[in-house]
Amino acid sequence: MEIIRTKDEMRAVSAKLRSEGRTLGLVPTMGYLHKGHVSLIKSSKKECDTTAVSIFVNPIQFGPSEDFNNYPRDTQRDTEIASKEKVDFVFIPEAKEMYNENHLSYVRVEKMDNVMCGKFRGNHFRGVCTVVLKLFNIIKPDYAFFGEKDFQQLVIIKKMVKDLDVNVKIIGCETIREPDGLAMSSRNKYLSEKERKNAVILHNTILFAEEEIKKRYKDPEEIKKECLKILNLSEFIKKVDYFDLRDPETLEELKSTRSSPCNALIAAAVYIGTTRLIDNKVVLL
Repeated sequence: MEIIRTKDEMRAVSAKLRSEGRTLGLVPTMGYLHKGHVSLIKSSKKECDTTAVSIFVNPIQFGPSEDFNNYPRDTQRDTEIASKEKVDFVFIPEAKEMYNENHLSYVRVEKMDNVMCGKFRGNHFRGVCTVVLKLFNIIKPDYAFFGEKDFQQLVIIKKMVKDLDVNVKIIGCETIREPDGLAMSSRNKYLSEKERKNAVILHNTILFAEEEIKKRYKDPEEIKKECLKILNLSEFIKKVDYFDLRDPETLEELKSTRSSPCNALIAAAVYIGTTRLIDNKVVLL
């Protein structure tokens, strides 16, 4: 496994692979790898001749009050995991390598980036789209693999790639969960023992919403109110940013559960103590 730290070296490696006719899969991450990331790596290795993992905690997707400085980092551990999974290349640039001193260019996917997490995290998706497009331009992968846990991110990146004619195929991969159903996340390490035990309420509430949608006789707003009541009754949930029922392709609010077909995205963001967790489920009827 080769560790690459500069854009020029990464471009040279990518060009060589293309000249040899080898397909390249990219797994973009912010590090602190877990089983969810490993599942993306396995998907890439199954689909592609060569797999690259990027590890970069992207400063421009964090708001001024968010946890950029405290975001978990362990590059040695990450490279050991990548090596064990037989990743071919790990791209680990510094911020000054990714952004010049007078960086002024950003990418936005309008409408989709100001709902759900975007409503509460300001320029978060502007930062995500900018760094992902830069990675695509530097690495030039044939495929890029993203987890469905960050479903809004996945939809937005697919839209960006389509609108801007980026020559990469985006592959969404199933959310990997703990045995009790909690979605795996680098932020789970922030949870206390009691918070971790009770964090499964988020997943369970989403499953409740799924069952209510399948009954097809309640309007989305009614289901949403019932779910918010469940969440707000928990002593471990300090704040609910949102609990939404939306179209899984456009992210527009779901108007009814009674039409057929009725595809619904159930998505939520809550604070368990001081830790912000997200989860979702797509219901196809």
